[in-house]
Amino acid sequence: MPLSKSAFRPTLAITPGEPAGVGPDLALTLNPDDFDANLIFVTDPQLMTERAAVLRKSSPEIIDVSKCTTLANGVFNIAPVPICVTSRPGILDVRNASYVLETLETAISLCESGRCQGLVTGPVNKTVINDAGIGFTGHTEWLQQRTRTDQVVMMLVADELRVALATTHLALREVADAIQSASLLRTLEIINHDLQTRFAIDKPRILVCGLNPHAGENGHLGHEEIDTIIPVLNQAEASGIDVIGPVPADTAFTKRALASVDVVLAMFHDQGLPVLKHSGFGTSVNVTLGLPVIRTSVDHGTALELAASGEAESGSLEAAIHTAVSMAQQQYQAS
Repeated sequence: MPLSKSAFRPTLAITPGEPAGVGPDLALTLNPDDFDANLIFVTDPQLMTERAAVLRKSSPEIIDVSKCTTLANGVFNIAPVPICVTSRPGILDVRNASYVLETLETAISLCESGRCQGLVTGPVNKTVINDAGIGFTGHTEWLQQRTRTDQVVMMLVADELRVALATTHLALREVADAIQSASLLRTLEIINHDLQTRFAIDKPRILVCGLNPHAGENGHLGHEEIDTIIPVLNQAEASGIDVIGPVPADTAFTKRALASVDVVLAMFHDQGLPVLKHSGFGTSVNVTLGLPVIRTSVDHGTALELAASGEAESGSLEAAIHTAVSMAQQQYQAS
């Protein structure tokens, strides 16, 4: 007989991200015993020891999980990935770009092998990775390509507010062309499925924003709603997905509009995320829907200016871990 959801204790892979940023600091602030999960940190052990010294923290007791089959309690379980060159807090080095991606590769492999039931990612710096000659748009797109997933959805969560995106990291002038019927319908299907299987919402209600001001004003301010969005919503509704919209984005986030919905689907990155981050920056969580593995992440960047200062706050990382635990437990129960 399978364990109950509350009794199931998942193992999560944690990638601290850019070594020159606050990711290593945040990892060192965590007490693994505070979470209903086993944590495996995918990083360089020497990096963590050196950062602990700079922060004047006692060096963590490190266990190399590649050399053991069971995880120890009260220690820093690490899947070691050697850093390319010594990292200096606050100073980016293109030579460590490949190290950052190797930690992601190792973490995904741990999930695919079944040793880990979820992935929690710390912040990376896209610019330094691209400056190293490695094309990198972001975690979301990298994970989609690495897992050979046809389509994924970015969703951020701040307490009860959930905001998903129809498009992610695109220049604004490219957004309208990127909103196509097939991909928009697939986005709604992914949101509906993952909220059911990973968030325990039996029949998710999805509020969909229009692309244009006033949701196009019946075609006077744009035709995307009439030509694409409304037909897709009709198709989704006919398939059993509970959708509302398109709703003008300037009223979609009012208390009244949000009261009866489970998630808002914004058409582009800066249509929905400023509202969510105003509501919960520092404690909100980035979730990638549609992947074969559970993935959550912090809601902030590398904060190079705070690296090794002792001032970085771990609220978003802690929330990302708790969210991944809940998702893994729900998926286990639903399987």
